[in-house]
Amino acid sequence: GTRDYSPKQMAIRERVFTAIINCFKRHGAEVIDTPVFELKETLTGKYGEDSKLIYDLKDQGGELLSLRYDLTVPFARYLAMNKITNIKRYHIAKVYRRDNPATTRGRYREFYQCDFDIAGQFDPMIPDAECLKIVHEILSDLQLGDFLIKVNDRRILDGMFAVCGVPDSKFRTICSSVDKLDKVPWEEVKNEMVGEKGLSPEAADRIGEYVQLHGGLDLIEQLLQDPKLSQNKLAKEGLGDMKLLFEYLTLFGITGKISFDLSLARGLDYYTGVIYEAVLLQQQNDHVEDPVSVGSVAGGGRYDGLVGMFDPKGRKVPCVGVSIGIERIFSILEQRVEASEEKIRTTETQVLVASAQKKLLEERLRLISELWDAGIKAEILYKKNPKLLNQLQYCEETGIPLVAIVGEQELKDGVVKLRDVATREEVNIRRENLIEEIRMRTSQL
Repeated sequence: GTRDYSPKQMAIRERVFTAIINCFKRHGAEVIDTPVFELKETLTGKYGEDSKLIYDLKDQGGELLSLRYDLTVPFARYLAMNKITNIKRYHIAKVYRRDNPATTRGRYREFYQCDFDIAGQFDPMIPDAECLKIVHEILSDLQLGDFLIKVNDRRILDGMFAVCGVPDSKFRTICSSVDKLDKVPWEEVKNEMVGEKGLSPEAADRIGEYVQLHGGLDLIEQLLQDPKLSQNKLAKEGLGDMKLLFEYLTLFGITGKISFDLSLARGLDYYTGVIYEAVLLQQQNDHVEDPVSVGSVAGGGRYDGLVGMFDPKGRKVPCVGVSIGIERIFSILEQRVEASEEKIRTTETQVLVASAQKKLLEERLRLISELWDAGIKAEILYKKNPKLLNQLQYCEETGIPLVAIVGEQELKDGVVKLRDVATREEVNIRRENLIEEIRMRTSQL
């Protein structure tokens, strides 16, 4: 359930990480890091039905430790430990899950997570709206195709469960059934609720009427008028905030890609308010109006109680955050590169220092050292007397754009022959102007 990354795969990863980090920084986030393992008790009881996937480390006679399962719980622990009440941070690191790996589908036991969170007491829905804007920016920037961000609120769900007659003790487990609605039809979900989880068929049918609704501001208005839901304090709060959220998202100009969806439940236990999930869409064929979801690429929500679990005095720090599903994104981009046969450069070398005659190794070493010291990315072939053709072929293969050729005549004249690999044009550049010329030519690439 683990994998190695080839230089080509790492080049694609680096591109994606850069785009995501640039977005996080554009929104004013700081970066933190935490240990790869935590005390076992830190992780226990935070993940609901998924807790069985936590990787426990062997007891070496000391504290019981486990590998981190996500980046959110360590973040909450970090805030509580350091008494931080206000931070906007991102964290990109590997996490571990004892899952049954499905490597073809991009499911691994060791994988990267990419998190952005805003902690602190603020006016409602402003940070929440920014998290959704970030998801929208990243997915647009990476050009993964059409996407949809589904939004719901835990309070609306809990209120809906209450008015449909679900007992309190069954909220969480019914929640994780509802969460499967994007993968399996309503009938199956209903059977699970009634058959396995002991819910009455009437309650299940009442839930069915709600969870199949999705829309925008119009749906929020409609539900605020709903005789049953509007009587429920939780649902009413949630709907009020949802209305505010959609007003902010309208100002950000992104409501076209956002859907208020009552079936969205997100299985994790720690969410307390707004929850969201971004899915990629694929047109199946031309005459089907509804595009089909091909899987989630980001998710998150508000979790106002998590930090309080780690604070000895139970002081709460409200938080909202988003996790970008980086592994899913990588596998999509890797497949795309394979299909397009696009050549991916795995190095950033700007210039190869070459020679046209024998016995010029010393001159090549002298020149490349000058280039390195000037911060230019340069290579030579590790051969005393390489053939010019071999040196040029190396540039073709690795995508190096320029060759700086030293020869006896050039040395006498105090110049270096600079060759453009793509156009095969050559010009003599005075040695003292070479660095400037390389910088100028490679800045346009």
